[in-house]
Amino acid sequence: MLRYEARCAAAPAVVWPLLACPARWEEWAPHVRGAWGLGEREVRAGAWGAVLLFGLAPVPVRVTAVDPGRSWTWRAGLLTVRHRVDPLDGGHSVVGLDLSAPRPLELALRATYGPVCRWVVAALARRAAAEPPPGAGGW
Repeated sequence: MLRYEARCAAAPAVVWPLLACPARWEEWAPHVRGAWGLGEREVRAGAWGAVLLFGLAPVPVRVTAVDPGRSWTWRAGLLTVRHRVDPLDGGHSVVGLDLSAPRPLELALRATYGPVCRWVVAALARRAAAEPPPGAGGW
C-alpha cells in the first residue's frame, strides 16, 4: 500500500466536507475537473460514476465504502483509493490517501501519481486550514 498524508490545522469536521463532496474536490485537487454519479453533498457507498481528470478521459469509479466524517474508498479498475481524515489532539487532523493495487501497478503509481498525491494531501490540508469552523460566520 502507498500512503500519502499531511498534518492539518483544521478539525476533521472542517476537512470532511472538502474531502467527501465531489463538487468541492476542485478546490484542493486542480487535476480533478469534475465528477458525477458519486453523490451530491457526499460520496455515497455503492455509487457508480466517473471522475474527470485533467488530460484524461472520464475514469469510471465505484464508491465501495464510506465511514461518515472519517473516510471513504473508491475503486477504479485495479486501483483502490481510501480518502481519510484522522483526528489529532488539539482539534487538528491528518488527511491522507491510501492507494492499493497489484505490486507492479503500485510501483508505477509511486513513480507517476505519487508526487501528485503528496501535493494534493498538502493542498487539502492548506485549504481546510483556511476554512471557517462549522457554525462560524455566515448570514
